[in-house]
Amino acid sequence: MSPVLLAKQTATLDILAGGRLDVGLGLGWADEEYQATGVSKHRRGHRAEEFLAVLRALWQDDVAEHRGEFYQVPPTRLEPKPVQRPHPPILLGGQAPAALRRAGRLADGWVSGSQADLTGIGEAIATVKAAAAEAGRDPGSLRFVCRGAVRVRPTGPPEREPLTGTLEQIRSDLGRLAEAGITEVFVDLNFDPEIGSPRADAQASLRRADEVLDALAPTR
Repeated sequence: MSPVLLAKQTATLDILAGGRLDVGLGLGWADEEYQATGVSKHRRGHRAEEFLAVLRALWQDDVAEHRGEFYQVPPTRLEPKPVQRPHPPILLGGQAPAALRRAGRLADGWVSGSQADLTGIGEAIATVKAAAAEAGRDPGSLRFVCRGAVRVRPTGPPEREPLTGTLEQIRSDLGRLAEAGITEVFVDLNFDPEIGSPRADAQASLRRADEVLDALAPTR
């Protein structure tokens, strides 16, 4: 996607959402994704960094202009601007060390993958924070979002994966994620075959999902 098009779309969404938009971005990983979009995987990290620079310029500057290796933007005025100033929060995904460091240097936060090893997520957070500090940024200002694959079961075996088991066990897991540095958890039920499987009953799945989300909602 063109960063100019995405800048315009996200600015509009931020206005419609009353300044509540988070912009989550990732490089993708499958060769088929790159083939389908007509983009080379070569130097994709550098492309991503230039993409972010164009986004920020369009969101922030009265008249933005960019002449780079991947993108050429003549003097351009984007109006209306996003509600959030200087721009909506940018959250980057990725598990590779280079992706983690990029999030620390350039983004407002990092989002884990749905299949990340949650027992070692503190190491990834530490890498992001270290890169932020090296870039002269405040690591404490960053957000760390866990896309948690939650599976509620009557009981969890001793060797259970985090976020699989009883509601009490899962709440304990959420506490441990917070201790590791996670600031937000996205409760992802798509990987629970009792809810997200195409073979599951649609009405029963919706009812079960509502129950789980209500039970795990943060208390005010």
